[in-house]
Amino acid sequence: MSDLNRTQEELKQKTERWLDELDEELEELSEDVEQSENVFAYRDDTVHFLEQEDFIRAWEAVIYAWGILETLQRLGKTN
Repeated sequence: MSDLNRTQEELKQKTERWLDELDEELEELSEDVEQSENVFAYRDDTVHFLEQEDFIRAWEAVIYAWGILETLQRLGKTN
């Protein structure tokens, strides 16, 4: 396996792991929370990019989703 293929596979696996963890968190996030639509949109983008095998954009999307979610949590908007 070439280094590029190995890197892509690692990125895919990490993205899928973070997506699974995000999905667990989203089970408790109401879509009524301000800005939550962005978390859900980036989550959906992650799935789309994974299906397209665009692993860099998938990774970026899941990280953006996490960033917004963690910001909402720190601001106390998710409770």
